[in-house]
Amino acid sequence: MGDKDFIKELFEAHHHKTNLPSPFLVQDFIDTLLSVLFPAYSNKYFPSKDELSVEYHASKKQLLTAMLFVEQFMEDDIEKVIDDFYEKLPNLYHLLLKDAEAIEAGDPAAKNRDEVIRSYPGFYAIAIYRVANSLLTLRVPFIPRILTEIAHSKTGIDIHPGATIDECFFIDHGTGVVIGETTHIGKRVKIYQGVTLGALSVNKNLAETKRHPTIQDDVVIYAGATILGGKTVVGEKSVIGGNVWITESIPPNSLVYHKPQLNVIKAR
Repeated sequence: MGDKDFIKELFEAHHHKTNLPSPFLVQDFIDTLLSVLFPAYSNKYFPSKDELSVEYHASKKQLLTAMLFVEQFMEDDIEKVIDDFYEKLPNLYHLLLKDAEAIEAGDPAAKNRDEVIRSYPGFYAIAIYRVANSLLTLRVPFIPRILTEIAHSKTGIDIHPGATIDECFFIDHGTGVVIGETTHIGKRVKIYQGVTLGALSVNKNLAETKRHPTIQDDVVIYAGATILGGKTVVGEKSVIGGNVWITESIPPNSLVYHKPQLNVIKAR
């Protein structure tokens, strides 16, 4: 196939497709929004409320620009949706502060809350998830998933925007964490790297069912644990050890661990 024929094929493939917002456009929005919410995250300095207000309204314009691409898929007026999102932003901000405080309190290596906000990948992924979840609740298509994939690409933490996560959530280290769409996570839950909260089956017919587990309050899940299934409930105050495989419910206050046989052969 020559260049002209290939370009013609590409044009025909693209010409009838609906444009979607670029990830770079969505990235600009979330970067601006986080810089407004958290000075520790921002690379900018706002010496006055007026300058902070300019950045705040810039984030609104960036969100509007992104949402214009998906307007035809939306039931509600996009300006109303943006107003509703920003009306809820103070609550989202205070929820994120609780997440940051939970990370600071739960990690002996954390020096202060600003360090958590500035440098912890778990907080970054949680912050983007909460923004994405709020937009998804307002029935904004495409953009919430683009947001969480931005966090996924930067941190290795994959949280579906449809997951339900309560306050004081802590992801430590984070690389390889997967949290599925219908997961429910309670208050003060702590998760380490490599944890999967997934589905027992990826059958497309199950798309509208609860496929992912429920994690109740004050649960700790250590590295590499895999917990699967929509009917699986991990009871409150349980501790799930590393590398376990769970497909059935765990009672509250349980300690679950895998005890492999370890053989050490002394070198001669």
